Amino acid sequence: MFIDRVKVFVKGGRGGNGIVAFRREKYVPHGGPDGGDGGNGGDVILVASEEKNTLIDLSYRPHLRADNGVHGQGKKKHGKNGDPLYVKVPVGTVVKDEDDTVLADLGRPGMKAVVARGGRGGRGNARFTTSRRRAPDFAEKGEPGEERTLILELKLLADVGLVGFPNAGKSTLLSRISAAAPKIAAFPFTTLIPQLGVVYLGEERSFVVADLPGIIENAHQGAGLGHQFLKHIERTRVLLFIIDLSGAEGRDPFQDYINLKKELQLFKWELIEKPRVIAANKLDLPFAEKNLQLFRSRISDAPVFPISAVTGEGISPLLEELHSIIQKNLSNDPVEGYNEDELIYLPPTAYRGLSIKVEENVYTVSGEDVEKAVYKAHFDSPGGLNRFQEIMKNLGVERELIRMGIKEGDTVRIGEMEFTYYF
Repeated sequence: MFIDRVKVFVKGGRGGNGIVAFRREKYVPHGGPDGGDGGNGGDVILVASEEKNTLIDLSYRPHLRADNGVHGQGKKKHGKNGDPLYVKVPVGTVVKDEDDTVLADLGRPGMKAVVARGGRGGRGNARFTTSRRRAPDFAEKGEPGEERTLILELKLLADVGLVGFPNAGKSTLLSRISAAAPKIAAFPFTTLIPQLGVVYLGEERSFVVADLPGIIENAHQGAGLGHQFLKHIERTRVLLFIIDLSGAEGRDPFQDYINLKKELQLFKWELIEKPRVIAANKLDLPFAEKNLQLFRSRISDAPVFPISAVTGEGISPLLEELHSIIQKNLSNDPVEGYNEDELIYLPPTAYRGLSIKVEENVYTVSGEDVEKAVYKAHFDSPGGLNRFQEIMKNLGVERELIRMGIKEGDTVRIGEMEFTYYF
């Protein structure tokens, strides 16, 4: 099954907790604090791989979570970092947020994108030793990993994209020029999923052709197979328009060509600027020769190659022309340096500032820094509680609560924690 769009939830691993520990060894009086730090949580990393050609695996596994970091230990032993979760996706996968904004484009084999960072490990009590605080009785808990919902969309990588209305002969042509075996029948939308075929011309010359579901009127608005088709031709180097010369069902070959260009332009105007070639197909049928003369007289923006996908007539010159155009485009491609060890980091999720809502004497405090402080706080010791109160004061939470009229005994809710407010 070919799946080219999935929604996934990704979450980085939580950082391990720092540890409260003290040296207690014979002949070492007053050993002092030696709690180690927790390990960092693992990242979720997408890897563009040629081993994959569909996103079907992720349609069955929409939740991706990396490993948590390990807690610290005594003797200042740091916990192990959580293992990153590597997820293979097809080359050509585009990563988007729920607003359809492109965050990463994995267009080359080996490209990696960190889509959810792991949380930092908490610091052990040895980290909080100062000249005035000789025996800290608190540590930090690990931070939660980054989490977000993403849309993964596959755009096929092909040199030539076949463009045509249903039953124009795209699948027949692909089966003739490559080893692909698309479904062929005399009814619309025989091709329901994209098909790829490799064309071999000998002398180590080859290129990839994509047979995509046929276009219908208003495809740019999603009609028929609409966007499912159109998005895939964005990556092709050359567009091969397949035009039915037979005029079957009262169709006008020239008007078909005009309508195809219109649908492409309305979907994305850059598509119409791609190099294009016209394959005037079904030369073996009655009226085709007559229609060819009229069609050619009206076309001035692309070379026309009369062919018969059924008999093979005229196909060799067409393939040579396509290969020549592809090679010219390859030489014009910008050289992009890419280090295979490089990691692409998605932009961080939108920062949430301090916000307080009041309802029936309950003050709900939210904000990235405040919630993170709660996650990391060590409430089991006086020192940890004092440090948390100091952080809240530095973040301006206490000042804002007083400004909003909080009274003694009111409830303050931060994340999953609730506190009773006292002056």
